[in-house]
Amino acid sequence: MNLWIPAISHFIHVFGTIVWIGGIFITLFVILPGSKTALESPQKAGKLMKEIAKRFTPMGNMSIILIIVTGIIIYFYDKNYTFFSDLKNRWNMLIAIKHIFVAAMIVIHFYRGLILNPKIERLSSQSSEKQASTLKKISLDLVKTNFALGIIVLLLTAVLISV
Repeated sequence: MNLWIPAISHFIHVFGTIVWIGGIFITLFVILPGSKTALESPQKAGKLMKEIAKRFTPMGNMSIILIIVTGIIIYFYDKNYTFFSDLKNRWNMLIAIKHIFVAAMIVIHFYRGLILNPKIERLSSQSSEKQASTLKKISLDLVKTNFALGIIVLLLTAVLISV
């Protein structure tokens, strides 16, 4: 039975990562450019992106929760973990760096969803379009930052598997 707990935890961990980082990838490189081209109107493209975000955000949030929970389970079952304070061990140092990047991604994700996007909504409804536009650019830059961090996390994961 002990084999199944870490195996299923790894599966769910990887699946959550695919949903989260894959969702960012598809949004940035397929949906966003496609909506701008096909809809020809920034307002219509913005409306579509808002609908997509409304559907994807709960999946992203659930993925983050699953990644955290399964990460804790994996921590207890993986023989490579000695402890984070043992940073002389190369594996522990790399996993600590990876977790710092993941933590940054989580902070950015929830900052956008809980603080920045509601502020953009308020400004848009108050006809403060210039301020809203500036914040939309910042929000998009944060999505791009999360994608870059996600790629680094995937690279670090590949290195960790290889060590």
